[in-house]
Amino acid sequence: MLHTLQNEILKISVADRGAELKSITALSDGTEYLFDSDPTWWKYSSPVLFPIVGKVKGGKYRAEGKEFEMGQHGFARTSDFWLVDAAPDSITFALESNAATLAVYPYRFRLEISFKLIGNEVKVLWKVANIDDKEIYFSIGAHPAICCPISYRENFTDCYLKFNQSEKSARLPLAADGTLTHERIPTLDGTELNLNYEIFKGDALVIDDLKSDEVSVCSRKSSKSLTVRAKNFPYWGFWTPAQGGAPFVCIEPWLGHADYEDFSGELKDKEGIIKLSVNETYQAEMSFIINN
Repeated sequence: MLHTLQNEILKISVADRGAELKSITALSDGTEYLFDSDPTWWKYSSPVLFPIVGKVKGGKYRAEGKEFEMGQHGFARTSDFWLVDAAPDSITFALESNAATLAVYPYRFRLEISFKLIGNEVKVLWKVANIDDKEIYFSIGAHPAICCPISYRENFTDCYLKFNQSEKSARLPLAADGTLTHERIPTLDGTELNLNYEIFKGDALVIDDLKSDEVSVCSRKSSKSLTVRAKNFPYWGFWTPAQGGAPFVCIEPWLGHADYEDFSGELKDKEGIIKLSVNETYQAEMSFIINN
């Protein structure tokens, strides 16, 4: 089921499945800013990544002294959330641990995802609560697919990513199995990265040292753009399918990342993992800002 919110500038829709943002539309001219989940390219629009980001080595990980299997990016994006609150300008969904989640993730949690419209901004709030009798460990991240180009009259190569700080960054390449290597390849130099499909031939660009907390999809041929604002996110991913031709680019702020190819510890030992004590709640937020 889809739920909609609208103000004088924007209209958004959110699905129960995954509490996934499916559409951001400018009311002034009907411009759509999110990819439409066409499975030719990718069956998602903006999934939340929880309780892991990326892949665990061999599809398996250890926690609480036991081995579990976990698919890429965790289970939240394929889980059915329920609506817990709806107001004229906001909407909140929740997912709680259950028999299916406990079979692959040995922690009891409550995950709430809220969306709020403020003018030309869509604010997204994640709230993770520990409802277990022990510490829990997790990562969480975003994976929104931004239309690229935003205008149908343009091409992917007319677009670029704009960073709000000057960067001198290298990416951490992914191995063939989706784990991270420790190699670093220079990728960003300045405030702009011109887009072309070739730079994604080796999969996502994973960066762990961005100074920027705003990254925008912009065009050389028009003024339309979308900005992803995410403060205090230590990792960012940028992705479009490696085969080329897809009409979107993902801007992904993460609190966590895939296993390194040589990682052998438990989930709690992994870089980027968040520890949450009993009865504690963790919150993070990000925003989409439409520049129409």
